[in-house]
This record gives sequence, C-alpha cells and structure tokens, in this order.
Amino acid sequence: YASARRAGALALLLAVSPFVLAAFALQQSDYAPLYTAVLLYLALGWRSLGQHTLPIATALRAGDIDGARRRLSYIVSRDTADIDEQGIAKATVESVLENGSDAIFAAIFWAVVAGAPGVVLYRLANTLDAMWGYRNERYLQFGWAAARLDDVLNYIPARLTALSYALLGNCKLALRCWRRQGDGWKSPNAGPVMASGAGSLGLLLGGSAQYHGEMQHRPPLGEGKQAETVDIERSMSLINRVVLLWVALLFAAAAIAAPPF
Repeated sequence: YASARRAGALALLLAVSPFVLAAFALQQSDYAPLYTAVLLYLALGWRSLGQHTLPIATALRAGDIDGARRRLSYIVSRDTADIDEQGIAKATVESVLENGSDAIFAAIFWAVVAGAPGVVLYRLANTLDAMWGYRNERYLQFGWAAARLDDVLNYIPARLTALSYALLGNCKLALRCWRRQGDGWKSPNAGPVMASGAGSLGLLLGGSAQYHGEMQHRPPLGEGKQAETVDIERSMSLINRVVLLWVALLFAAAAIAAPPF
C-alpha cells in the first residue's frame, strides 16, 4: 500500500508541478489579472454543465427514455441501462448540485485566493482525482494522494457553495439537511453540497443506486418530494443564481478595495 501511495504522490507531483510553476511565472507579469481571467474561463464548467444536463430534461419530456439514459451516462458513473424516469431526474439533479461546486465555484474561489496558480492547481487536482481517485483495487492506493489533495482544495469552496445554495432557496430546510446529512455521505465535500442543495430545492435525493453491477446503499439527502424532470431545470436555475451572487459579491469587494480617485 505504501509503495502504491508513494508512486501516486510522485505521479501527482510530476503531473502538476510544471503547470503550476508556469502559472506562477505568469502571475508575476503586469498582465496577471488577464492571465487569471483567461485560465478561469478555461477552467469553468458552467456552460458545459448546462449543455450536458438540460438535454436530459428535453429527452425526458419527449418520452425518449433511452436517449435520456444515454446522455445521463455521459455525466455519472452509476449504471444507467435500467434506470427509470424518476431515477434519471434524481441522478441528473445530484450531478448538477455536486458539479456546481466542483466545476464552477471551487475554481472561482481559487482564482480569487491564489490567482492563476490557484486555478491551475485546483483544475489539475480535480481532473486527476476524477482519473485516479476511484475506490477500486487498481486505484485505491495509487489515487490516494490525488483524492486527498482534491478534498483539501474543495473543503472551503464546498461549504461556501452549500451556504450559497441555502441562501438562494429554502434556507431553513437546506441548513437543517446540511447539518444532519452532510457528514453521512461518502465524500466529505459532496455531502454538505448535495444535502444543502437538495434541501434548498425541497427534494429527496440520495438512496440506493447501482454502480458497476453492484447496488450501493447511499444515505438520503434533503427532504421533500421525489425529483422530476422539471427539477433538472430548477437545479440549473439554482446554479445560475449562485453564479450571479458570487459575481456580484466579487464586484462589490473589488469596488470597496479599489483606491479612491
């Protein structure tokens, strides 16, 4: 186990270091804010998230269950061959809520905190965790370093995202679900995000799902009704409102910090 972890840590270091050092060099330039903005634009998955999830709702409304299953398989790791309409909606909403944090808000957070190096480090760590962080025999130890780095980098952004979900939805329910359910999920960062998002939308998510032919019994997330097709758009609407909130806060902070004329 130790040798596999060391190999994974070395591979992570070799994969990440050159790009972070290059971003650090860019950060020393007079054009550092421009470089950071460009890298952040490339790192954000906001547009991609909508492009992958909204067509699932379109397929469901058209009665194209097979098409919806196929599109869902592009964004989740669970088995989708036999999933029903309600299961498709639930899985899609869960993916939207989790990826809102991973693909959008964490990247914004690290751009603000550490500029170009922060964006590059976060995006590479998140990508390598997706590639190596599987809990299977092949990657359990090798991917340990990538998974832990991703957990560390996502810890604060995930909780800021969970708070934002709560503020822009059913706040009381979202905070209660976060407090009671967030720590019970398999991921220390996805749990708070998804529990708060589910509560914000008034949905009951989580529960058993099949992965690679094996049923996994996941704890419930949120409270309320079962997810429906319309909730896919509702979840994306929540993401969009949080993006606007964060952008407004950043502009306000920049205005306050700007030197007077």
